[in-house]
Amino acid sequence: MKKQSAFFVAAAVSLLLTGCGVYDKYTQKNEAPADAFGTTQDINVASNGNSLATMSWREFFTDPVLQSLIDMVLTHNTDVNSARIAVEKSEASLKMARMAYLPSLYFSPQGTMAKFDDNPWSKTYNLPLQLSMDVDVFGSLTNKKRAANAVLLQAQMREEAIRTNLISTTAQQYYMLQVLDRQLEILTQTDSLWNASLEMQKTLWENGKAYSTAVNQMESSYLNVKAQIVDTRRNIRATENAICRLLAVAPQHINRNKWGSSALHHPDAKGNTGQRMFDTQFLKIGVPASMLELRPDIRMANHAMEEAFYNTQAARSAFFPSITLNGTGGWTNSAGAAVVNPGKLLLSFVGSLTQPIFARGRLKANLKINQLTEEDLLQRYAQTVVDAGNQVNEAMADCQAAREKHQFYSRQVEVLHEAYTGTHELMDNGKASYLEVLTAQESLLNAQLSEAMNMYKGAQAVIALYIALGGGTTVP
Repeated sequence: MKKQSAFFVAAAVSLLLTGCGVYDKYTQKNEAPADAFGTTQDINVASNGNSLATMSWREFFTDPVLQSLIDMVLTHNTDVNSARIAVEKSEASLKMARMAYLPSLYFSPQGTMAKFDDNPWSKTYNLPLQLSMDVDVFGSLTNKKRAANAVLLQAQMREEAIRTNLISTTAQQYYMLQVLDRQLEILTQTDSLWNASLEMQKTLWENGKAYSTAVNQMESSYLNVKAQIVDTRRNIRATENAICRLLAVAPQHINRNKWGSSALHHPDAKGNTGQRMFDTQFLKIGVPASMLELRPDIRMANHAMEEAFYNTQAARSAFFPSITLNGTGGWTNSAGAAVVNPGKLLLSFVGSLTQPIFARGRLKANLKINQLTEEDLLQRYAQTVVDAGNQVNEAMADCQAAREKHQFYSRQVEVLHEAYTGTHELMDNGKASYLEVLTAQESLLNAQLSEAMNMYKGAQAVIALYIALGGGTTVP
């Protein structure tokens, strides 16, 4: 009968554990709608795993100077180091949660001196080792350990997110420096040409062959170019300072290669370097499901739901009894009312079970709060997926726009250069006014500056697409 009773008790406990599901494991979510990227044109989907996002940042950014700069940023940046410290803290918390299965052991010696009336002093001592252990029958410790592991994974993903953001920011600032150098080069060349035109107009005016208004208009435009040169140099300094902040160093010159010397990685692309940097036909974006496996924010949202799931499981476990085993072993000379010398070995073991009956609603409220947290995080996860798809769509649209505008700007620069040359020749032969030359000069300058900025925006869009797809992260 005793064996049968024990069997029924064990069966009842097993059914109870199965029914409440306190040992269930969290199932990761890794599905995304097929249209997560929305509707874009000329998207090159790579379903064989050769997505743009699977490239390491060293493969994607081929400029060796930029690679060195990114390495320095990832090593010295304060945010990265703070994220690393947060990961180490989470690792310590997880280690503590794992150690909760083991018994705690304390050495707590005690000594007492007592005297009653005229009796001699009574000296007693205890030299015990105290042991205490929580028995994880209903999964409380297990769920807390799993929740701590989810917190660690979130910290690791947060570090990944910071790293990818720094890679993106550093690359964009680097290319901004290159395009500013290019614009400064254009402005400097224009300054030289316009200075020659101004001197020629002054000579014509001095010889009575031009009006003073022509000289004034030409000088005004020339001074405007001078002002743009000053602004561009100031922007270069500001961009260098921004990179220095990423490096956590004092302001200094940032080395870089010339614009167009190294394109973003498109091994199949031919022709114009600028075109290779953002032509959508060479951007294989992959499928939405693979994006969920790469993007740190989506993985972090997943681990946040995992943590909430195990916190809810732990809240359920709190409704069941907690079992604690305590034991004491050591030497003592206090044997009840008697004092014996030398001391004797004393051993004691106690097992206790605590079943909550009425906790003033605390347990129910805690369970409800954790369930609502799960629901909230599920909605946030869904929104994170939507935001990720939106970012991919926006980046692709920017790439497409830059590609289309590139051919227009290139042709515009060509025709305006021809117009400027022809108008200047006409003016030299007295068949065109200085205003026509001035207009041609300004139009050419603006077109050249716009072409350079559009190429930067194209490269910026490709970098944004790379990051939006989860590029630059450690593949799980």
